[in-house]
Amino acid sequence: MPYIKHSERASYDFTTPRSVGELNYGITLLCVNYLEKNGKKYATINDIVGALEGAKLEFYRRVASPYEDTKIMANGDVYEV
Repeated sequence: MPYIKHSERASYDFTTPRSVGELNYGITLLCVNYLEKNGKKYATINDIVGALEGAKLEFYRRVASPYEDTKIMANGDVYEV
């Protein structure tokens, strides 16, 4: 959940989140600010969902997938395909 204590929000620096809660809060804050700036309409919501999905896919492609490949090499593959 994107919730951190109110007392921590004023000093929050989303460029260096210290926890997954702060990471989630920072991402949510960016989305909420974009929504407020561009208006609550289908196109804006679609922009946000698309940007999140694109960022997720690129992160997986560039970070998670290569990491998994190193683990396959180290530990052996589960798939025999």
